[in-house]
Amino acid sequence: MDVRKVGVVGCGLMGSGIAQVAAQAGFETVVREVDEAVLRRGLGAIESFLARGVERGKVKEADRQATLGRLRGTTKLDDLAACDIVVEAIVEDRAAKRSLFGELEGLLGAEAILASNTSSLSITEMAAATRRPERFVGLHFFNPVPLMPLVEVVRTMLTDPEVEAVVGRFGVALGKTVVRATDRTGFVVNRLLVPYLLDAVRALEEGVGSIEDIDAGMRLGCGYPMGPFTLLDLVGLDTTVSIAGIFFEEFREPRYATPPLIRRMVLAGFHGRKSGRGFYDYSGPQPRPNDFLWQRLGRA
Repeated sequence: MDVRKVGVVGCGLMGSGIAQVAAQAGFETVVREVDEAVLRRGLGAIESFLARGVERGKVKEADRQATLGRLRGTTKLDDLAACDIVVEAIVEDRAAKRSLFGELEGLLGAEAILASNTSSLSITEMAAATRRPERFVGLHFFNPVPLMPLVEVVRTMLTDPEVEAVVGRFGVALGKTVVRATDRTGFVVNRLLVPYLLDAVRALEEGVGSIEDIDAGMRLGCGYPMGPFTLLDLVGLDTTVSIAGIFFEEFREPRYATPPLIRRMVLAGFHGRKSGRGFYDYSGPQPRPNDFLWQRLGRA
């Protein structure tokens, strides 16, 4: 089989991006959100992204209109019944995801594929809780989905090889480079990225360098597009703490343990860009480092 109609559950930051790239790639796409206000915000973000693309000459007006014509928003799960693949992009919570997949199983056709955009949870655990584990994969996109060229296709020991092949072709059709991974916590990218980000926080705690210096060091010394603290703020410090907790639960290794500083920042409401403050303060025209973090560590 090949994918013709795409369903996405969740119209937040990741879900709206997945829905956008699917519709842009020519797939009839239905995106579902439980809340009408959240749905409108997600669809509005897609419309704004495409409008900016037209203004910059990167998207043709006819393509913008065609994309929006292939995209439908809904608050009803039943509207996904005819989809060939449904990509879950909801909160990173095992129970919520298992409940969702249980509902979807009763709606979808026998050949439909279930996919999770989880960045850290076990694909096998979710697949085994369904009646179609052979038609279940991980499909991990990266933020922002319309701009990031990578998607990880994650197979389990239960995944039908043909299903993996179909999902791989689907990823290519979306314009992404597909890397395949087995179901080990973190897959390829986060398995390497999370310890790096946590080590950056430890380096700050230990007085190795300031926020700006560590960021500049990794940008200019390693050629990274952004430093670890800029990336942490973009990902979300609360999200990072949650992911690191899942890693530590799985491996029980010190490199996955959450540094005290970032835990306390999350407790204080410093979640990064989305809260307006994290390792950087975003209240002004340009982000500026939260120097008090450095000073309170006694390193100023």
